[in-house]
Amino acid sequence: MSETPAADTAAPCPRCNTPAALCVCEGITPIDNRIALLILQHPQEQDMELGTARLAALHLKNATLKIGLSWPSLGKALGRNVDPKRWAVLYLGSAKAESVKSEIIALNRKGTPAEDQSLKDIDGIIVLDGTWSQAKALWWRNAWMLKTRRIALNPRRPSRYGKLRREPRRDSVSTLEAAALLLSRLENKPEIETAMIASFEKLLTRYRALRALSKAS
Repeated sequence: MSETPAADTAAPCPRCNTPAALCVCEGITPIDNRIALLILQHPQEQDMELGTARLAALHLKNATLKIGLSWPSLGKALGRNVDPKRWAVLYLGSAKAESVKSEIIALNRKGTPAEDQSLKDIDGIIVLDGTWSQAKALWWRNAWMLKTRRIALNPRRPSRYGKLRREPRRDSVSTLEAAALLLSRLENKPEIETAMIASFEKLLTRYRALRALSKAS
């Protein structure tokens, strides 16, 4: 992925880690979410101006953001004991979703839609944050993910990033968009997606405005 620097060099916000000119976290009230969110962020992604992992986590009371390359187990990453079979990871492989109309698809071990699409028993979801190659590195370095279930997204619209960040596939969206879609659908709480997307669009609007000013000067 590539980005065009647009923000000033002021110290980043300690809460969302974005440059002061791009910070949109003021006023965010965390939402109660039954299904936990675990974001595993590649170390090289944490300084990206348009990264959304911290912003996504700020919106949710039950969210954990960890930066690194590997963890011994899901429990170690979370800091508590959990059953990995009741967790699902947003799978990186290409899902053959043509026959499935749902925006969230349960996959089998072969990466194809599972016969049982029920996800009512999910306790948490794992999202890998980074470029495509960075996310794959996280996948291969954490073999315990094989114990979790796999899900894929079949979003109705492409990422709101547009041309600001290159995505390898149409179904590739930002970490925030993925978390918003997953949690709002699985918990039947549209207010989760509404609040998270509003912050994301505010971030993008500020970024585009700063870039326009930079080009004009």
